[in-house]
Amino acid sequence: MEELSLVGVDGNRLAASVVGRGDQPAILLAHGGGQTRHAWGNTIRKLSARGYRAIALDLRGHGDSDWSEHGRYELDAFAEDLIAVARHLGRPPAIVGASLGGLAALVAEGEKAPGTFSSLTLVDVTPRMEMAGIDRIVGFMTAHVQKGFGSIDEAADVIADYLPHRQRRRNLNGLTKNLRLGPDGRYRWHWDPRFITNVQPPEHERRFERLENAARRVGCPIHLVRGGMSDLVSEEVTKAFLELVPGARYSNVADAGHMVVGDQNDRFSDAVLGFLETLYPTK
Repeated sequence: MEELSLVGVDGNRLAASVVGRGDQPAILLAHGGGQTRHAWGNTIRKLSARGYRAIALDLRGHGDSDWSEHGRYELDAFAEDLIAVARHLGRPPAIVGASLGGLAALVAEGEKAPGTFSSLTLVDVTPRMEMAGIDRIVGFMTAHVQKGFGSIDEAADVIADYLPHRQRRRNLNGLTKNLRLGPDGRYRWHWDPRFITNVQPPEHERRFERLENAARRVGCPIHLVRGGMSDLVSEEVTKAFLELVPGARYSNVADAGHMVVGDQNDRFSDAVLGFLETLYPTK
């Protein structure tokens, strides 16, 4: 696996992990808010094994990427970073975007720069979502943003409470990539605390309408992967999306919540590959 340093729209450094060759079809992976490029689990390796070049990106303010000097974490900034990365790659890549990464990709392709991506996979995110699910996610992310955790075990306990359907991790090595140790000896999430306040729109309905308009204008193939137990993308929300984008492909991953990739990585990867292989056959 190769580590790359890419450049965002503001000259900000964006960290990325890459597997595969430059002559293979490129798949750009954009994680959800509060996560890092390591959230994709084995998906990046499975993409590589099937003949794709997989590029997993740390979004601005997350993981090893630069924090925004001016706290610029609105959706437009994330979208413009993805456009900058796609242009660096040369040919329009396919993009797989989870939650925030998916919304940013939707704005990039459907509003700001059509043709940036050759296909768009949205992972448990749609233009209009359940407010109860949004509130639950934001509540989890803000609960420990300032105080942090006294140990990695404490952070693991908090995650286990938030994701009761998922078995608590025994090996916590992977969790360390999502935490940073502060000078006070406490662990905090590996993202800029300003992100969670600046990314939230003052008017959700206005954002929903903007995203719906962007979805209508997407010209490339689009694929929605939903977690079957998601409290963010309900069956009703899914139906509305498929009516909005009637040509979209849809995959439902059973026994997965909003964190589809981590809940059921094998099933998620199979769904993504099933879509990609119809567009970019490698054999």
